[in-house]
Amino acid sequence: MPKIEVHEKLFNSLLGNSYDDAQLEAMFPVAKAELDGHDTKEGLYKIELNDTNRPDLWSAAGVARQLAAYRDGNVVQYDFFSTAEERIDSEGRRLVVHESAGLVRPYSIGFAATGKVVDEEILLNLIQSQEKLCNNFGRKRKTIAMGVYRSDLITYPVHFEGADPDTAHFVPLHMEEDLTLREICTKHPKGLEYGYIVADKPVFPFLYDDEHEVLSFPPVINSARIGAVEVGDEHLFFEFSGTGLDDLLLAASIVACDCADMGFTILPVTCEFPYDTPYGREITVPYYFQEPAACELGFLRKMLGTPLTGEEVVGSLRRMGVFSLCDEKMVDRKS
Repeated sequence: MPKIEVHEKLFNSLLGNSYDDAQLEAMFPVAKAELDGHDTKEGLYKIELNDTNRPDLWSAAGVARQLAAYRDGNVVQYDFFSTAEERIDSEGRRLVVHESAGLVRPYSIGFAATGKVVDEEILLNLIQSQEKLCNNFGRKRKTIAMGVYRSDLITYPVHFEGADPDTAHFVPLHMEEDLTLREICTKHPKGLEYGYIVADKPVFPFLYDDEHEVLSFPPVINSARIGAVEVGDEHLFFEFSGTGLDDLLLAASIVACDCADMGFTILPVTCEFPYDTPYGREITVPYYFQEPAACELGFLRKMLGTPLTGEEVVGSLRRMGVFSLCDEKMVDRKS
């Protein structure tokens, strides 16, 4: 089961209140979570999450969002999602996927965030979210790899391609030596750990901006310059690469909502593909792709064995953080 650590200060600010350990222990089951410990010296809550199907809960913001929704009966609405019917202007921010990427890792998407100075608590939370999403949900980076970059150093559009591993090169994070992508796989600790994911491919994933400044070698390691996010940065770019577009879009949505909850303004990025996807060749991310699910009130009553009213169903869904269309379409309040 996923376990996370969250700083008291950040968690309390996300919840809009502070609670003692007994109160948190009573609240956490709503998020299928348990208080696994409280390091008062370091100011850390240790939380064990018992639902592996809810990656949106694997962060301080995710748990706080669920607890606040249950407490207040309100679902947070975000205004930065594009849909199939309505696209939000990305103001020139583009990520271009090249044809060669299809030979190794066909999808790359991203969004930007600004308006909040990164402090140590936020940075550690972002790193933890990256690890949980990529390792637990993304099968140890095989299907999802996430990178965080210094957006103010980027010249759009960002490019994602399959590059020659023996000629493409850059200085990777935590090193000073300029290495080719193949050399990174044998000389860098992260290359030794994750290089096998792409080692047998004819080209390796390569992410760079329009000035050919390198962002990263996904899913292995960021660059030492644009990819070295640190305390004090305010402008961020998030990129997600992998094999399944829906999984990437979901991961991007989770991180975007978390960042918004922490005070960032989310800036959409238009992602362009050279091949067809289920959502077209251009997708502005964050992108809302989920379809609504319907259920008859009579079926709910039968399955639960409880004569719930339409209003009770709507209220219960809201308290679990689910936006409901029941008022308009799905529930006949007179039934």
